[in-house]
Amino acid sequence: MNQKELREIRKRFKLDKDSISHVYGCYVNAAKDIVARMDMSMGLMEQEEAELYLKQLKKAISGTLGKNLLDIGFSTKQVEDSDEHRLLQALRLSHLRDEDMRELFYQRVIESLDFGDESYVILLASDSYDIPFKGNDDEIWEEGSNEVFDYMICCICPVKDAKASLRYFAEERNFRGASSGHVLGTPELGFMFPTFDDRSTNIYNALYYSRGLADIHEEFIAGIFNTEKVPMSAGAQQHAFSDVLCESLGNDCSLDVVKAVHGQIRERLLIHKESKDPEVPEIYVEDVDDILKNSGVPDEKIGTFNEACRREFGEQSVLNPINLMESNKFQMVTPQVKITVDPEFTYTITTKVIDGSRYILIPMGEGVEVNGIDISTDASDAGEAGQGRDAGQISNAGQDRATGARENAEAHENGETTSPADDDEVEF
Repeated sequence: MNQKELREIRKRFKLDKDSISHVYGCYVNAAKDIVARMDMSMGLMEQEEAELYLKQLKKAISGTLGKNLLDIGFSTKQVEDSDEHRLLQALRLSHLRDEDMRELFYQRVIESLDFGDESYVILLASDSYDIPFKGNDDEIWEEGSNEVFDYMICCICPVKDAKASLRYFAEERNFRGASSGHVLGTPELGFMFPTFDDRSTNIYNALYYSRGLADIHEEFIAGIFNTEKVPMSAGAQQHAFSDVLCESLGNDCSLDVVKAVHGQIRERLLIHKESKDPEVPEIYVEDVDDILKNSGVPDEKIGTFNEACRREFGEQSVLNPINLMESNKFQMVTPQVKITVDPEFTYTITTKVIDGSRYILIPMGEGVEVNGIDISTDASDAGEAGQGRDAGQISNAGQDRATGARENAEAHENGETTSPADDDEVEF
């Protein structure tokens, strides 16, 4: 599925569409026992209640493709003859009306899912979408269709204890303490089956949703879909790419190299966004190889990086740049200092060795604020305030503070002063 197709399905989750007529589900406690089963008609609900259920279900297809929306593929063998695919097909083709199939599905979820000590609710809904024709101008014709897209939505919602609050009681004309009991939290995971690929039914795929980017509940994926290869989470992809880059390049993994890789990934994402391409953005390992080569990394280390990527991400090594680095943030962390820089201005950051110590240099300029206070960046003022210390420079080299203080005191007694840093550069 691409973003356009996803948006088309999302538009179905509105009351005026009359697309979802029933919501099914069950309430599972921490002991993994079903304490309640639900079979609710949307037509009999209050409008606010119905909208809340639709909002929960819609979450299962919300987010970014390739990041928290992952493709789950079924093999041809699974589609032809497998318990997991047969169950999903039976659920969606019966529009979830088959009680025995629903019960079997509930038990599989309970057996597969590890939610710790939390209770949760399994919600199910189905829809039959009479797919309208789409013209050459990408406009949808509301009349006429050649296919009906039958699909189901599942989402797993944690049950939370609502906080006690003061509520107004009109009959008493007063506020009194009241608890709302248990409330349904935002879905942690869910899926849509089948997918809507090329605006048509694809029973070889399911679209899996995970609220968290690190923990995607692999145990649920294995239990419900029995897939041979569980997709790597966005968080795992980022960590794997960072580790591969660092370990493969070793001492050549410099600030300039990381800036170059980050900049190229960011540029690729910006171009993809401006193009309004609905497909998931891609970057090949070979593209990263070129970035490293242009940054002066030796060929043998580039080869090591390439091999490591193929081990981690597969032989095709087609990567999603969204998951490799945070393109909207550039952050440097030392044991003493955390520095966040606007990605557009990473070129201003440099490193330098001064008197045998390594420094990160960032031009100060004007408009510097410290703890909400605008400070003067005038070099002469800084020098006077520093009482002999180089106030234009703050070291993060982990030097002994006592030694530094003693040296400063001696310099002050001797009337010695140090020159402010050139070009108002601050060392972190």
